[in-house]
Amino acid sequence: MQYAKAKTKYVRISPRKARLAAALIRGKSVSEAKNQLMYSNLKAGKLLGKTLNSAVANAETQLDLQQDALRVFEVRVDEGPTLKRAKPRNKGGRVPIMKRTSHFTVVLTTEEVKEQK
Repeated sequence: MQYAKAKTKYVRISPRKARLAAALIRGKSVSEAKNQLMYSNLKAGKLLGKTLNSAVANAETQLDLQQDALRVFEVRVDEGPTLKRAKPRNKGGRVPIMKRTSHFTVVLTTEEVKEQK
C-alpha cells in the first residue's frame, strides 16, 4: 500500500470549523472529494482543497500514481498556535480574543478505504 501525504500548517481558521469540511471528504475518491470541497460553501473547503491538490501532486510526481486510482485515506485537522489579542471594554476592562490556527494533513492511498461514521 502506497501513501501520498501533504501538510498545510498555520492556516488561519479554527480547527472546529475546518473539521466540518474534513468530514465531507473522509474516505472518498479524489474526484468526489474535490467536487465536495468545490461546491461546499465553507472557507475551510477552499483551504483544504489546496492541501488535497498538493497531496495528489505528490502522489503523481513521487509515486507515479494516477489521480483516478487515489482515495482519501486520512484527513486530520490539528490545532495550531493561538494568536491572543484583546478588545477594550468599558471602565478600562478588556476581553480576550483568541485567533485560532489549524494544521491540515491529507493522506491518500491506492486501496479501497472503508468510510468511517
